Amino acid sequence: MKSWLTFFDLQGLVFGIVMTSLGVLFLKSAGFVTGQLAGLSLLLSYVTPYGFGLLYTLVSLPFFVLAWVRRGPVFTLRTVAVVLGISLFAPFLATLVSFDRLDPVAAAVLAGACSGVGLVAIFRHNASAGGATILAIVIEERTGLRAGWVQLMVDVAIFAGAAFVLSPMQLGLSFLGAVIMNLIIAWNFNVGQVATGEPG
Repeated sequence: MKSWLTFFDLQGLVFGIVMTSLGVLFLKSAGFVTGQLAGLSLLLSYVTPYGFGLLYTLVSLPFFVLAWVRRGPVFTLRTVAVVLGISLFAPFLATLVSFDRLDPVAAAVLAGACSGVGLVAIFRHNASAGGATILAIVIEERTGLRAGWVQLMVDVAIFAGAAFVLSPMQLGLSFLGAVIMNLIIAWNFNVGQVATGEPG
């Protein structure tokens, strides 16, 4: 029986976790949000006493059921590992890295780029970062609509809620970062690129 996680997939998922966590660091440091459940978790961390890591894990739990039913145990186990990895590493990274000066536009662009590259790596190794990304991949498989475009539509709903918490500038730059992230995914990933073994 083939292992649920090869070294090839492990290195790809670790890279994805690190890059996505770096994206979260830029967002959190600038007071921005993003889309999907990561964005919802960031938004909740601004208005509740709970940290991003705990919130991200909790809001992702119901979507693990969808992952198990629609994509099977291997995808689900890898997704759980990714969600826990980001939940633990993003707050830890914040204790290692701080910014004396962080231009808001640069923060938005870098957050979108880092998160987009990280999510492409995660997707290509048969996993997701939880939540809307699971739903987006399922929709792409069934309809052919790219996961990046699906996530962008979900982002609109998240940002509608963020409008009550963030300033107009924060909201606009947050949306810029989300657009960059989703364009990277839409232009650089499709479900045919998912691989579970060594590259041929």
